[in-house]
Amino acid sequence: MKRNRRVKILATLGPASAEEEMIQKLHEAGADLFRINMSHASHDVMRTLISRIRSVEARCGRPIGILADLQGPKLRVGKFKDGKADLSPGQTFTLDNNDEPGDASRVFLPHPEILEAVKPGHRLLIDDGKLHLLAEKCDGKKIVCKVVAGTKISDRKGVSLPDTLLGVGALTEKDRADLDAVLATGSVDWVALSFIQRPEDLAEVRKVARGRVGLMSKIEKPQAIERIDEIIELSDALMVARGDLGVEMPLETVPGLQKQLIRACRRAGKPVVVATQMLESMITAPVPTRAEVSDVATAVFEGADAIMLSAESASGDYPVEAVTTMGRVASQVERDPNYPGIINAQRTPPEATGADAISLAARQIAETLNLSAIVCYTSSGTTGLRAARERPSVPVLALSPIIETARRLSVVWGLHCVVTGDAEDLDDMVNRACRITVSEGFGKPGDRVIISAGVPLGTPGATNMLRIAYIGSDGASGI
Repeated sequence: MKRNRRVKILATLGPASAEEEMIQKLHEAGADLFRINMSHASHDVMRTLISRIRSVEARCGRPIGILADLQGPKLRVGKFKDGKADLSPGQTFTLDNNDEPGDASRVFLPHPEILEAVKPGHRLLIDDGKLHLLAEKCDGKKIVCKVVAGTKISDRKGVSLPDTLLGVGALTEKDRADLDAVLATGSVDWVALSFIQRPEDLAEVRKVARGRVGLMSKIEKPQAIERIDEIIELSDALMVARGDLGVEMPLETVPGLQKQLIRACRRAGKPVVVATQMLESMITAPVPTRAEVSDVATAVFEGADAIMLSAESASGDYPVEAVTTMGRVASQVERDPNYPGIINAQRTPPEATGADAISLAARQIAETLNLSAIVCYTSSGTTGLRAARERPSVPVLALSPIIETARRLSVVWGLHCVVTGDAEDLDDMVNRACRITVSEGFGKPGDRVIISAGVPLGTPGATNMLRIAYIGSDGASGI
């Protein structure tokens, strides 16, 4: 199944898209990989969804990636006597460790780590920022606040802390159990980590995962922005979680941060996903707003590896239409005459490694000679990532003997992943590359391709060879 676009689409599965028939429709409409939200999915539901995705994969013959999104810490206030309370700006309101039902003067905060970490002058945002509190007095047992804006608070509303670095790690007990269940399936390719504040938050997960899944850090906290280079270095990919980021930071800063994060990931050669509210109105409407179309287009123009649908595909009324619309917008942007210039302007110099030098040369040769495709053999996925970092204007076929590698690369910009056996020798490598280029619809007899690989063959991380080949008249061999 050949896609006519480079950016990938990540679709969330949920009640509206849990059946195998619907998963197949979403894949055919353009979804390249699927997200399972562990906030809502039990372990049994997760295993069922994985089984259905793999059935679709077997029928379609294309590697499909699976992302399990861990919930992370959920910080919420306690309950109220009447279920809610009315407040007024300027009044005093206290969050404390008393588990009695709250009223208009106080409420229980069942998170001692917050009570201990908040300092006077720190902001507390309740219910996605609808209520804004400012801490005035803190003693480790209660936080006396002034109401800055907002007039209502009710049971179990979420708490955001844009100014406070919490001592709590990114993994809760639920997350640890979910991570163990995810790893036990042996069939999940990516794990998304919520509540990342510092690079150390990744260390615990790395120890547990031991390379069995890729780690995708969700950037949704101001504290993460302050140490973003270190977090990118320790992550395998990034997700720009604009919803929570827009609660904890001024909304007007989020578009600029999105650009910065995409470019930082491009420099590092790490995939980046742009997420949240991309086609929000399509949860209940068959067409998006013009602003949403522009939002999707902006992410594509910036060179994001993937764009994500959340409730639109998980619980919306029009999941297939949402994927189709997103694919249409992305394809149109990539055909825009301004697109190549914008993508090229963001290109950064290669790092001083053999893989980067080879990838740069492959792109330059392919574009100079107007070749049909760049074909890279990749065992670990590194060669595919470096080829995509160059954002070439010609298609990139990533051939791997390891299906897990091909699935993991399904989130990466521009890579058409194919699972194939290891080449036996150089002639077999060239013939195989040419045959697959033709069978996958990227070339025809007489066309030329450029092939990158490592010699000796099958050695991970040893990309050191380029070969230009003509596709033979039989479409199954190279010259």
